[in-house]
Amino acid sequence: MKPLTLYGSILVGLAVLATTPLYADNYVLRTAAMVAMYGALATSWNFIGGFTGYPSFSTAAFFGLGAYVGALCQRHGIPMVVSWGIATVAVAVFAALLGGIILRLRGHYFAIGSIAVVELCRLIVSSWSSLTGGGDGLNVPLIHASPEELMRFFLYVMLGILAASLVVTIIVDRSRLGFGLRCIHQNEDAAAMVGINTTAYKIAAYTLSAVFCATAGAAYASWTGYIDPTDSFQIVMTVKVTVMAILGGAGTIAGPALGAAAFVLLEEVFWANFIDWNRAILGVVIVLLIFFLPGGLLSLRTRLRRATGGAA
Repeated sequence: MKPLTLYGSILVGLAVLATTPLYADNYVLRTAAMVAMYGALATSWNFIGGFTGYPSFSTAAFFGLGAYVGALCQRHGIPMVVSWGIATVAVAVFAALLGGIILRLRGHYFAIGSIAVVELCRLIVSSWSSLTGGGDGLNVPLIHASPEELMRFFLYVMLGILAASLVVTIIVDRSRLGFGLRCIHQNEDAAAMVGINTTAYKIAAYTLSAVFCATAGAAYASWTGYIDPTDSFQIVMTVKVTVMAILGGAGTIAGPALGAAAFVLLEEVFWANFIDWNRAILGVVIVLLIFFLPGGLLSLRTRLRRATGGAA
């Protein structure tokens, strides 16, 4: 896809979400906010999973830690937006330190290790009840506003996080870092032989995959007003984010956000119409889409062009 077409498509997508308060009710606003939030999470995962080819399942750990750091800061009187910034920096440092250890693993071993990080974080937060409230969770200071104003505010917050993650993705894609990450994806040993510092590049990608997850987690805690370990460190969330990125097109700029939008909308449609079988139907549809579109939804246009001999 040509750069101008790509940037125009991204702007149109963001504009569609940003204008929902003009014509939609709170249910649609909530769905738009969830699309933006999961779009940011999937775009973040793309740095390590898409560009670098490392199957990370740490998203829920970064999201949950961001939620808890942000919530604890707010409970100690720190302003909300400053708390989000502290949560982002704290989780980025955590990811960089953790990356120096866990990125020594490859393939399935790395995937299993990243899942263990989520479970380990959940257990620590659950056990450290004097700080985190343990299994009872934490209440977060509420924003005094009407439900409509609150929904609009957090929609724009999530949109801002999504837009920032897309801008960073474009910068990385056009930079030496993006080139190095793609080389590691193709052949890590060969990349090291031509002078790419694979360890530093992988740590940078892993840290970037944590930054926007932490911000989204901190904002989500302020949005809901309550967090607990089970909800904040969901393995299901980390799997969903990976599926969203693959569904849209892993390793592309806009694919993960597109996959997140498609996944959330399909989930809402199936939940509303097939309440008993919605999970099973959604799973089958997602598997079929990934099976027949291995390059993601973004590859659909190319496939149509080939099928019609270039006429599409």
